[in-house]
Amino acid sequence: MALPAAILFDFDGVIVDSERLHHETMVEAMGGDGPETPWTFYHENLMGRDDRGAFSVLLKRADIEATPEELQRRIDRKAVIFAQHAEDGRVAAFPGAVDLIRACAAAGPVGLCSGALRSDIEPVLEALDIGDCFSARVTADDVPASKPDPMSYRLCMEQLAALFPDRGVAPATCVAIEDTTDGIASARGAGIAVVAVASNLPAGVLQAAGAVAVIETLEGLTPEALAAHAGL
Repeated sequence: MALPAAILFDFDGVIVDSERLHHETMVEAMGGDGPETPWTFYHENLMGRDDRGAFSVLLKRADIEATPEELQRRIDRKAVIFAQHAEDGRVAAFPGAVDLIRACAAAGPVGLCSGALRSDIEPVLEALDIGDCFSARVTADDVPASKPDPMSYRLCMEQLAALFPDRGVAPATCVAIEDTTDGIASARGAGIAVVAVASNLPAGVLQAAGAVAVIETLEGLTPEALAAHAGL
């Protein structure tokens, strides 16, 4: 059975169940400025954005100018709070995620393409003992525009293609795993087929956004099954 030339994972909502913690720490970093930000607002308007995009929205709602300095201050504050919670074990992997990542890494190149900060990601990967599985990692720190812009996926593809010149790494031979409409748009904009996980959004929404297949869980999934889902 065919295997993808490379498999690219999103982080939040795919590998780890962290969206509610991102919501909580964003609210705390806003420190009461602006209107309340309930989970429904985060889910409908902020999920899938990187911290720059999310805080730009929140600061606008609070009638605070989103200067580069103000944005960075909020981002840095959230990063500190998030790291504290991560150290306390509040960022758990979804069922099957760790096993799938290890199986994919044994089968071929694996990349990470996330809108989260590297400081949010690295400690969690090390705690889950899967840091060595990713040959390329692209985070919000690496691109000026995050998802839905395709830049992050294009950069991750370029890195994997350079690292594995004999694997035939190209958009048409790879698959991305995503959980949001912005993430799907980003990967599809880079020409990569997307298998979506319905961890935060209904299957119909993910299909309408361009996912070639939607699954309920990563548990029991294999690299070969991913290739089949993606039509490779």
